[in-house]
Amino acid sequence: MRNYFNYFTEIEERFQQRRGSLLLLSTLDWALIETWREAGIPLEAVLRGIDAAFDKYEARQKRARMQRINGLAWCAQAVMQAAVELNEASTGSASLAATAQESGFEHERVAAHLAAAAEALDGATVAPEACRATAARLRELAAEVMAPAGEKPVPADLEGLERLLTVLEEKLYDALRAAAPEALLVGLKEHAALELAPYRSRMGVVQLRQVERQFVQKQLLVHYNLPRLSLFYMSQQ
Repeated sequence: MRNYFNYFTEIEERFQQRRGSLLLLSTLDWALIETWREAGIPLEAVLRGIDAAFDKYEARQKRARMQRINGLAWCAQAVMQAAVELNEASTGSASLAATAQESGFEHERVAAHLAAAAEALDGATVAPEACRATAARLRELAAEVMAPAGEKPVPADLEGLERLLTVLEEKLYDALRAAAPEALLVGLKEHAALELAPYRSRMGVVQLRQVERQFVQKQLLVHYNLPRLSLFYMSQQ
């Protein structure tokens, strides 16, 4: 099984490889990847979908000049189709247990990520009570990740921790959304609608709403200079 925490990186690398350039993924692209991850779309299905979308594009490009693929949303339909096919192919087969082997997510680095996020939240001026409460919980989690002095560290349940961080971030987002001015939220939604406009015909209604929410959530955190909690945003240093 591919490393659970390679999800973002491998998708980004495959998209750049097929496009033939190091085009940086946009906020919309990252929101779409988060939507796939939260929906439980296997990494293998996403990679297959990207390949299928580019194969189809390249075949059509030979017959007519076409605009170059500039966003991951172009592959959305192909990814969903690949997910369906992969699910049908695996029906009745034994599922593999998730593993954290060779994850590279050392206890110290995970704890440092949580502590840094807590420190950033302590200085928040918007929804201060929610931010401080989240910071306190992150420090508790950081302490749990690190074993007591003199004891051998035990393997961390990284997928369980990631799910908890997702819940904490959702609760934080709800508090920020309640405290944010209406004009700011309207502006972020308009920005999301503009970014999504070229891809509406390639994405379902439910997926569009999910991506829009992820986009607005991420941009709201950026606006207030607050950190992402997910381990996907942990420093690789």
